[in-house]
Amino acid sequence: MVRKKRVVLTFPHSLVDKPITYHLVKDYGLVFNILKARVTPREEGRLVLEIEGKRENLNKGIKFLKDLGIRIEPLAQDIRWIETRCTHCGACLAICPTQAFTVDQKTREVFFDKGKCIVCELCIKACPYRAMEIKF
Repeated sequence: MVRKKRVVLTFPHSLVDKPITYHLVKDYGLVFNILKARVTPREEGRLVLEIEGKRENLNKGIKFLKDLGIRIEPLAQDIRWIETRCTHCGACLAICPTQAFTVDQKTREVFFDKGKCIVCELCIKACPYRAMEIKF
């Protein structure tokens, strides 16, 4: 059975230059999508990943990460669209890399597909009406 998890990995500076994601793919057969990353030399690293694979492999991969000293948390951050604030101006349409926003050509109404959202936060900065916000 294939499972998918969204997690936040926080790892010490001593692991920043190690091929951690390589091992998730090669050793455990996992597929991942990097949703957000902040990795700099001599600092703590942080990755937001969507990891997919067989349940057994996913559990082994997560154990591998924990054994290295990487802190793993479920993705508790999400984007929330506040429809009552949205004026359907379309500022979010061009900025969204995953096309989570669409517009109805007849009504000119903007719609948000949360399933396509990768929590990049670009829409938050782009929306002049603050209709998008981080939900913790």
